[in-house]
Amino acid sequence: MEYIVSARKYRPASFDTVVGQSALTTTLKNAVKSGKLAHAYLFCGPRGVGKTTCARIFAKAINCQNPTPDGEACNECESCQSFNEQRSLNIFELDAASNNSVEHIKTLMEQTRIPPQVGKYKVFIIDEVHMLSTAAFNAFLKTLEEPPAHVIFILATTEKHKILPTILSRCQIYDFERMTVQNTIDHLKHVAQKEGIQYEEQALAVIAEKADGGMRDALSIFDQAASFCQGNITYEKVIEDLNVLDAEYYFRIVDLAMVNKVSEIMVLLNDIVNKGFDGGLLVQGLARHVRNVMMAKDPQTLPLLEVSEQQAKRYQEQAQRAQLNFLYGALRLMNQCDINYRQSSNKRLLVELTLIEVAQITQPEEGPASGRRPRRLKSLFKQLVRQTKPMQTAQQVAVAKPAERPRPAEGPKAAERPERPVIKASQLGLSWNNLRQQAKPAKMQILPGTTGAPESGRQEARNFTQDELELQWMSMCNRMPQKLSGIAARMKNMNPHILQMPAVEVVVPNEIIKTEMENIRGSIVSTLKLYLHHSGITMTLRVAEQKEQARILTRREQFEEMVKQNPSVEKLRAAFDLELA
Repeated sequence: MEYIVSARKYRPASFDTVVGQSALTTTLKNAVKSGKLAHAYLFCGPRGVGKTTCARIFAKAINCQNPTPDGEACNECESCQSFNEQRSLNIFELDAASNNSVEHIKTLMEQTRIPPQVGKYKVFIIDEVHMLSTAAFNAFLKTLEEPPAHVIFILATTEKHKILPTILSRCQIYDFERMTVQNTIDHLKHVAQKEGIQYEEQALAVIAEKADGGMRDALSIFDQAASFCQGNITYEKVIEDLNVLDAEYYFRIVDLAMVNKVSEIMVLLNDIVNKGFDGGLLVQGLARHVRNVMMAKDPQTLPLLEVSEQQAKRYQEQAQRAQLNFLYGALRLMNQCDINYRQSSNKRLLVELTLIEVAQITQPEEGPASGRRPRRLKSLFKQLVRQTKPMQTAQQVAVAKPAERPRPAEGPKAAERPERPVIKASQLGLSWNNLRQQAKPAKMQILPGTTGAPESGRQEARNFTQDELELQWMSMCNRMPQKLSGIAARMKNMNPHILQMPAVEVVVPNEIIKTEMENIRGSIVSTLKLYLHHSGITMTLRVAEQKEQARILTRREQFEEMVKQNPSVEKLRAAFDLELA
């Protein structure tokens, strides 16, 4: 026996068997019963929802010689039998995708002059009418405006916006709806029972979601799954056959994110990627999942879920554990990731960072809140966070002894290799590493108008040295925000000095800079109090006299001055063959 695919075998033959278009089919049946028929109809909607099928049923019904009281065709008269046997001369179908020229339309218009031999009307069904050329539309327009009394046109299209407004204004327009997941599942159950195929409802739900509102697509996928599963359609086999990511992953990722378990999410992501799934599709699927969880949180939005009843209950269970701020934040982050995914050069890293941020939405902030701060990744593992070490002065920094290196092999070859010069940090006096270690605790940014206080438990009146003052002054300049970069660069060339402990004087080059520094004086003093651990620090600003103004040195001159003060700097440059940038 010849095999017929389900989409053709179970194609509706009457209005009552059409799935998911009850309002539209009721209107068409009422038109048949009353005999009030328009001369042109336009059926619009996505693919696979029954546009052409309804056009054929409607054409058959309006030509039926003995229609039923509810507007259906009788299937017994000569007109119905000729239609069922595909020999009707009153119903013509034209595929505008391949017959879209002016000549094809003119040939069709010639046939409209011949009255029907059996029945009342000649029905012309033009599928994919939006594919007609502009010239063909214009040739069709006159006939469509004033057709013969025995002619009815039924146009079908998936893209209504491409049809000329002059055509739209002459048609009754019917918009077909997308198939809901539940309607698709119910129809697939009916087909499975007819075919004697066992199934799991969750497996049919996956097929329905994959079809994306198209019944023809759903039936095609159903045939594919039935062939793969050999008569027993299960959830595991369907997701394997269709290469669909198991929804269980989404539930687990959301559950882990709500309790900030970043490490386990990374393991899950690696498992998903190793199975061949794209990171972008994972983000899209997870965003869809979080959206469904959010819809399940409120009974009013619960009907918006296009899932099976069993899956809807799972969403409701997870929605009870999830907070709205977490769901909103997760959707925002994943939407941003979806936008940036195509342009990203390291797509996996982008997905990982997004999942990390999602997992940290409900994580409490670390440290005291200090106004608005740029968003940053919080620490992934709290046990790795260390307390900041107390500040050490340049004189207190101990130079670590270099690790002993393995001795080179003895012999002639070893003698040929020149030994690299070893420069000990102790020979250089104060190293850059020491400076960085001393400046490490400094994380505060100076903002105009802010105030700071010494940390609890620290000395508030400890005397400080000139070296410490200069070190903290330079560190403060390096931490100043971007909007103060101009004044920060000028302040780096200033040398504050101690007048009388704890009074500090800063000599500035001119009145303009002095005015700028006066605006942030409070922040500067607060920062010095905080990091020099002396609550009594005061600062005066004085414009330099003519004799105090020194010439600004070039980089080369600055380097030469450093060499004069510390010849070890020249040793370091020569040992590593460095050049001044």
